[in-house]
Amino acid sequence: MTRTKLELTRFPSVKRLLTSRWVPWTLMAITLPVFLLAILTGLFGTPAGSRNFGIIFVWIVWWALLILVMVPFAGRLWCAVCPIPAPGEWLQRRALVQSRPGGKLFTLGGKFPRRLKNIWLQNAAFLAVALFSVVILTTPFVSALVLLFMIVLAMATSMLFERRVFCRYICPVGGFIGLYSQVAPIEVRVKDMAVCQSHVEKTCYQGSDAGYGCPWLVYPAALDRNTYCGMCMECMKTCPHDNVGIFLRAPGKDLQTTQGRRLDEAYKAFIMLTCALAYSIVLLGPWSLFKESAYAVGTLAWWVYASLFLAANLVIVPGIFFACTTFARKLSYNKFSLRRTFVEYAYVLVPLGLVAWAAYTISFVFVNFSYAWQVVSDPFGWGWNLFGTANWTWTPYLAGLQTFLQIPILLVGLIAAIGMALRTANSQGVPRRAALPVVTFCAAFTVGLLWLYV
Repeated sequence: MTRTKLELTRFPSVKRLLTSRWVPWTLMAITLPVFLLAILTGLFGTPAGSRNFGIIFVWIVWWALLILVMVPFAGRLWCAVCPIPAPGEWLQRRALVQSRPGGKLFTLGGKFPRRLKNIWLQNAAFLAVALFSVVILTTPFVSALVLLFMIVLAMATSMLFERRVFCRYICPVGGFIGLYSQVAPIEVRVKDMAVCQSHVEKTCYQGSDAGYGCPWLVYPAALDRNTYCGMCMECMKTCPHDNVGIFLRAPGKDLQTTQGRRLDEAYKAFIMLTCALAYSIVLLGPWSLFKESAYAVGTLAWWVYASLFLAANLVIVPGIFFACTTFARKLSYNKFSLRRTFVEYAYVLVPLGLVAWAAYTISFVFVNFSYAWQVVSDPFGWGWNLFGTANWTWTPYLAGLQTFLQIPILLVGLIAAIGMALRTANSQGVPRRAALPVVTFCAAFTVGLLWLYV
């Protein structure tokens, strides 16, 4: 079936840009030195987070661009230019820019364990980072160690396993980008399924002289969601029939169907939603005890905090939602299993979680964004003034306007979540009133965030 959506790659200039090997390489070559500088400044620069390039540019500048711009509007585009897998991928390919004949890769050929071919590892990795986030976000040395560990792990997995195993199954950032990329108004899809069915070689997955097989281990013809497409465009380079393109589509289109929903992805939605609330309470709330406990790693107070944090992510919030879906199932006359009802309704939390992170980012990032001008001139905090901005004073941006931005953002997310809940009930062929408990959960969560921010 041929698609009728707006295809961006029908424009020759856009297609040349996306199929060029120099474009992604150039972007990676730009982001990699910035990433390495963040590590170096963390290891050898000032311990004051507000004066250290690593803290400000990773957790303020990059995070703001990711949450407020790239993920909601461009999906997984960041994954196409991310510097973390770049060294490992270059070693794997034994090339920086040009592809090798037949798309040949140099690895030990190991197969990633079948039981781990899901996002449970990503869920665990994100929880581990989130648990120590107060220390990571404020201590340059610890932040640098985390970034260094990620790039070393990415290189190791590139040598051991095929393609981008780290990005697909391990990266804590990739997990939530994939989850929220379903909201983005852009997608990589095949143009005509019949062409793929008649193409025996499947070069988009296997690779060819024109490029490599999909680094994300995805068969493009089977793509129906953005979750696992890294937008690297290798499939576009290797398709001999010009049957792969980038399309504009309605935002959140991936969430309009309940097919293919999984428990590991559902738990990612819970983890992201709960962490957004936890960050808002710990880092922005008026209760200093939470922040002090989160920072005092190893103390009794920290163990209490860690226990509450993990319980909230893995038991309390999912448990409350489970109770809501149990009630929803009763209202639908027990038509489906409780597991299916729980998992399908969990995706309602995707737009709610994304706006929760956006609201948090507006509060946290814009208050501290002006530190970027200082660290650009003095990245290590050694008294440099490279561009004349080292002595610029700290100025919170959007002061007084943050609440006016957060309220509509949160309400838009709530409306989207309610619409998804009702659509889920429709897809199950049950009365819309069955979605009422889930709608109540979403409304209560939104009210809680509004209370924190307003």
